[in-house]
Amino acid sequence: MLRVLSTHLFLNQRLHPGLLELVSRSRAEAVEIFAARQHFDYTSREHLRELATWFKSNPLEAFSMHAPLFADREMSRGGEPGINVLDPEKSRRIDAMDELKRALEAADFIPFRNLVLHLGERMDGWSPRTIEYAITALEHLGAFARPLGVRLLVENLMSEPTTPEHLVEILHTGHLNQVGVCLDLGHAHITVGVAEALGTLGNRIASVHVHDNHGVKDEHLWPGDGTIDWPATVEALKALDPAPTAVLELSQTLGADAANLPARIDKAFELIG
Repeated sequence: MLRVLSTHLFLNQRLHPGLLELVSRSRAEAVEIFAARQHFDYTSREHLRELATWFKSNPLEAFSMHAPLFADREMSRGGEPGINVLDPEKSRRIDAMDELKRALEAADFIPFRNLVLHLGERMDGWSPRTIEYAITALEHLGAFARPLGVRLLVENLMSEPTTPEHLVEILHTGHLNQVGVCLDLGHAHITVGVAEALGTLGNRIASVHVHDNHGVKDEHLWPGDGTIDWPATVEALKALDPAPTAVLELSQTLGADAANLPARIDKAFELIG
């Protein structure tokens, strides 16, 4: 499996070449850029050019971008609504898709292959209207992403519309064969279980968010620090054809141990094969 590190690890810092240099000293072959504007400002041409220049002269590639969850720089702490393509209000759905298109335009500077997309928020319900809104958003965003060379990947969350079963129904009903799935192992462990998620999503899985928890809350722990059965999970992932890309999506506050990060990243990749 291609080894990818999500820049979620550095979410509270501005993404800069020094952080990418730190990643390049590990066994990671690529990154997934987390599009939170305080971290990666996809609206700033200066920021995009700075990172694009670094990628052009280094072997580390930009495999994917995680779509923004909020349009502001404070992760909605100021009360701004999240980016929700399933919002009951049409104007908010349109605003959400406009913001996602702004993020997609970063591919003109930093070519990435995939956009990992959240369909809605945790409290959204499941209904025929949900399916309609989801299909409309995926068709619209897919048409915008394709000329940029970007494929959409929908992620299983902890909401009704994004259970593995419902994601398959959305993609099947909309004949969205070009849309793949990013299987989030942590979310699956808290909800239906990793084995059931893998069985339901199967070869639709193009990438896997790798992190651990204790089955209660979304902790984004290093693999092995929670209760996911990693030997069984790795075996099941290797049985998929083609093998999905492994994306470490971790949370950590960088401190004095920053120098040890490359070695810890290496160890995590070794655990997942």
